[in-house]
Amino acid sequence: MRNSLRLLFGTQRGISLLSRNALGAFGLASALLQVTLALWASIDLTSRDRWVILLSLLGFSLAFGIIRAWPQRVVTRSFDNPDIKVRVIVGDLFEHQTHLVIGFNDLFDTDTTNSVVISQTSVQGQFQDKFYGNDLVRLDADLATALASQSVTETEDISAKPVGKRDRYPIGTVAVLGDPARHFFCVAYSKMGNNLIANSNVDFLWQSLGAVWEAVYVRGQRKEVSIPIVGSELARVACLNRESLLKMILLSFVARSRQSVVSKQLTIVIHPKDYYHINMFEVAAFLRTL
Repeated sequence: MRNSLRLLFGTQRGISLLSRNALGAFGLASALLQVTLALWASIDLTSRDRWVILLSLLGFSLAFGIIRAWPQRVVTRSFDNPDIKVRVIVGDLFEHQTHLVIGFNDLFDTDTTNSVVISQTSVQGQFQDKFYGNDLVRLDADLATALASQSVTETEDISAKPVGKRDRYPIGTVAVLGDPARHFFCVAYSKMGNNLIANSNVDFLWQSLGAVWEAVYVRGQRKEVSIPIVGSELARVACLNRESLLKMILLSFVARSRQSVVSKQLTIVIHPKDYYHINMFEVAAFLRTL
């Protein structure tokens, strides 16, 4: 509620939408009232009656404007060319029974012990818990199989990186886990330093998004795919806030889909705690420009 009020009354686009809807409602209601009074010219209104009518019109118009402009937790756009649908929704990524995109680092580290390497609360950490029960032996075996055809670019010395994995893969490498009914597209979009701090940048993210759409195109059978706002926390993508990252994902997906349909529907899932940082009015307006 507080965030919705902030977006509605504290942003230029929110106030603009509210004003436009309220003025439209006031104009229509005023016109209907004038027609009514003209038809029943014998109606004698007192000064008090006029004030009541005016205040009622203003109250109705404001209420209508607020209802029409109230920020939504779901923004949707359907495209005709290509024939795809895009949704931006607030919720839990793992409640979506679709293909999922999960962000990893270039080492495909999986160790969540004490959250030293991989945070247990991150999207990756939650994925490992929900779908592998933190069975890292099984997960690492599946990753090794999925990455068997990928080339290792560098292997860190154990003295330089004593904790976690040491074989590095190119940024944008995608390990596809799961089965055809529900794939998990694990994409390396950040570089894990030997100090166990993951970093990314705009180029890394754009390259990784392109790679993951290609993997979805090849393996996803055009089924719906859901993705979180990758790069918003631990990967530390400099200069881009959550809203900018979200727009980047939208732009990348729509641009790639205009070459050939990747998926019939993309759902970008905003974690509830990130909702405060994202102006859904601006997201909706951005979607209309694509």
